[in-house]
Amino acid sequence: MTGDLPGVELAALAAWLDRELPGARRGELSGEVIAGGKSNLTYRITDGTTTWALRRPPLAHVLPTAHDMVREYTVINALDGTAVPVPHAVALCDDPDVLGAPFYLMGFVDGVVLDRPGALARLDPSGAGRACEQLTDTLVALHAVDPAPVGLAQFGRPEGFLARQVRRWHQQWQASETRPLAELDRVVQRLGARLPEQAAPAIVHGDYRLTNVMYTPDLSRIAAVVDWEMATLGDPLTDVGLLVVYQTLSTQGEFVMPHMDPASGFLTPEQMVARYAAGSARDLSRLDWYVGFGYFKLAVVAEGIHHRYLQGKTVGPGFDHFGPAVPTLLRAALASLHDQ
Repeated sequence: MTGDLPGVELAALAAWLDRELPGARRGELSGEVIAGGKSNLTYRITDGTTTWALRRPPLAHVLPTAHDMVREYTVINALDGTAVPVPHAVALCDDPDVLGAPFYLMGFVDGVVLDRPGALARLDPSGAGRACEQLTDTLVALHAVDPAPVGLAQFGRPEGFLARQVRRWHQQWQASETRPLAELDRVVQRLGARLPEQAAPAIVHGDYRLTNVMYTPDLSRIAAVVDWEMATLGDPLTDVGLLVVYQTLSTQGEFVMPHMDPASGFLTPEQMVARYAAGSARDLSRLDWYVGFGYFKLAVVAEGIHHRYLQGKTVGPGFDHFGPAVPTLLRAALASLHDQ
């Protein structure tokens, strides 16, 4: 086998693949880490004939309930064939003895992730607007999927979802905290005190944004929605609120999202909300709460990444700015929750 990758011993992977899918492997395996992942790790694996994508958790500091490979695999397998484009699910390994953690293989999607200035520069103003419209329309399509017929009726617990999410993300913070921040307690208190009436449940992606979809090489449509590690059944407006957060951040610089200037044709957060509202009958009157929750959730994720960075357990560049961003995200949460 060609040289091993961080977190993937290729000989062990080949032996597992031969057991699970006899005849699927035609030659020795080689691969590479696919750049861009700040949480779960994604690899391009090939035997010279077939190419797969492999997903596994980070190499260290795996938070409780996070980085769930079974969850990711289950949802992309269920959504295959629906109006939501996803990679083809190939095989799941829930035995941590093979690669040190559960992982799964999926079909490798030939596509473009709009996560770098060079990729975004390929879009003229009409293409930039169309990419944002497709992103929003695909989220509407996801939230319109009936979970039961696709086998996801038991995928989550919608009852009490919002209160449980606030508690869970607070626990995630406590598991990753690298320094006390006064804003954190204020955010948690305000979120709990102002819980909205929960929207009708749907499949929730959990981290929906432009850089978690792949477009076809000609950028004409979305080829696949990826990174389903936080997917569940619950209040779909959490996806909308977080999308607003990401789109807002994209207008402010290069943190998490590439810079997307509305003057270059990219939709503003308000325009994306309006397009979602046009395609969905859901009540968006309490969206500010969901935006505040989105900033809080992203702050917790950033703190977890910062924790791994301080341990020296991150793979690749670009991790040093997550720690300093956490207080800014918490202050934005407070602003959205009307707590100045």
